[in-house]
Amino acid sequence: MYSSTLEAPVLLLGAAHVVDLEGPIRSTLRNRPLDAIAVELDDERARALLTEGTPEASKGGGPFFLRLWGVVQRRLGGELGSGIAGAEMRSAAALAKERGIPLLLIDDPIRETVARLIGSMSFRERILLVAGSVVGLVIPSRIVRQEIDRYAEAPDEYVDQLRQSYPGVARVLLDERNEHMAARLADARRNGYGRVAAVVGDAHIRGLADALHRRGVPTETVAFSDLRNVKAS
Repeated sequence: MYSSTLEAPVLLLGAAHVVDLEGPIRSTLRNRPLDAIAVELDDERARALLTEGTPEASKGGGPFFLRLWGVVQRRLGGELGSGIAGAEMRSAAALAKERGIPLLLIDDPIRETVARLIGSMSFRERILLVAGSVVGLVIPSRIVRQEIDRYAEAPDEYVDQLRQSYPGVARVLLDERNEHMAARLADARRNGYGRVAAVVGDAHIRGLADALHRRGVPTETVAFSDLRNVKAS
């Protein structure tokens, strides 16, 4: 299809971190030649998530926001059927190991991200973020499913609402990380990893694709709304 692997687009797969997408990810990548698989993880989160045992966030270490969101994600991951938050990252890592290709960790160090986040947020944003996390501890999973469905129908609208309500959060968690992940994917491409599939949170898809295009890297995207409907083979 392509005269060289460096002409192949980077495939961006949009995930929801509390939804089990192992079957759809495997089906989507089954017949696709790949030089590497990339995931939205850093070294610390990869060690916690991809090894057996309890994630580090549950051991009491790390910033308060990180620990609180870890509890929320583990709770929702269990109730929504994925068993553990980040199951899609585990699936991608397992697939890379089975194929004998590198697993690229393209995200920023989580502690640096949280530090930037806290420093950028207004007092109002901090209160809203903590309140939202507390609600996440008790909100019924059926409501979460409804919100996931609503997001899948209009992801851009959801992201735009996030930017309006939490401009500092959107800048740090989306815009800055999109640029940094795009830079790492572009570096991997220059190092010979042209055929790459990257599993990232769906809210990153549009911004990450734009950041890659600015670097001259072609992309192909499978949004969460489409990926979750792929039949597992």
